[in-house]
Amino acid sequence: MPDSPAAATPYEVLGVSPTASQDELRRAYRRLLRHTHPDVGGSAERFHAVQIAWERVGNPASRAEYDRHRYSEAEPSPSGSFYAAPAAPGRSAQSGGVRARMYGHPGGQTRQHFLSLIREWAGRGTTLDDPYDPGLVRTAPQEIRHRLAKAIAEESTAQLVSGLGIGFTAWHDVDTGEQGQKLDHVVLGPAGLFAILSEDWGAPVQLRRGELAGDTLAPGESPIQGLEDAARALARSLKVRFTALVVVLPDGAVSEPLTVPRRGRRPTVVTIPRSRLVGLLRDGLPGMDRGSFEKVFELRSRLQNGIRFVQD
Repeated sequence: MPDSPAAATPYEVLGVSPTASQDELRRAYRRLLRHTHPDVGGSAERFHAVQIAWERVGNPASRAEYDRHRYSEAEPSPSGSFYAAPAAPGRSAQSGGVRARMYGHPGGQTRQHFLSLIREWAGRGTTLDDPYDPGLVRTAPQEIRHRLAKAIAEESTAQLVSGLGIGFTAWHDVDTGEQGQKLDHVVLGPAGLFAILSEDWGAPVQLRRGELAGDTLAPGESPIQGLEDAARALARSLKVRFTALVVVLPDGAVSEPLTVPRRGRRPTVVTIPRSRLVGLLRDGLPGMDRGSFEKVFELRSRLQNGIRFVQD
């Protein structure tokens, strides 16, 4: 499995420039080993990351191999370009099954943001033959790489949702009516109405005091609060109530669901690995009542008439 575009590069882990000399790399590695070793109060996870980084770029041969092939295991999209947007979810040619009803452009706004950022970073007047070129992406700042990782995450969620079947309806890149707010996905099915945030910060996260935290989240970033605010704005404008709010992450970022229980009228927020998303949307949360067909049909009509989409 290829690295997430948002994952820290070995150079970032070691705190050096990609153009650093081997001596600079070695000094950084030895310094970090002393500071991160668990025996001196360091983090075992951080200590392990430093060792992995050194294995990848610690000698000229492995470093050259890494610089050439970091993304070599990635699967190219139908366009032939790594990380280019995939084809839109639709009817399965292999199974012939009927897919969920899908509306909007999953990942569209986030990809446009990535493209704007990477072109600005490359410099005015610079022509980028392929903004998804692995060599270009690898050298871009983490903020830009995160935009690409998030776009891929949104598209991956949409692909999973599309396979749920005709009993489900999904809207992507939903405008909440509040400036700068959107919901990545709104999914309606027999188990309820879900607002979904798709993310990939390139590293594991933890739940601390009701909010997600991790080394690669931006300072002050509050993804659960942002999801709650966006869901509340849409629920208020359409006069609906969400069954639960869901944060979907790559399997390596979280192993077990992290739950913030319902508080008053605020719905439960659950952070799950991507491999558990389909089960959650089909079965709902433990102990949760499933809606009747009539209620689902009525709610779908209200959402279909009221939902608007963000502009790419």
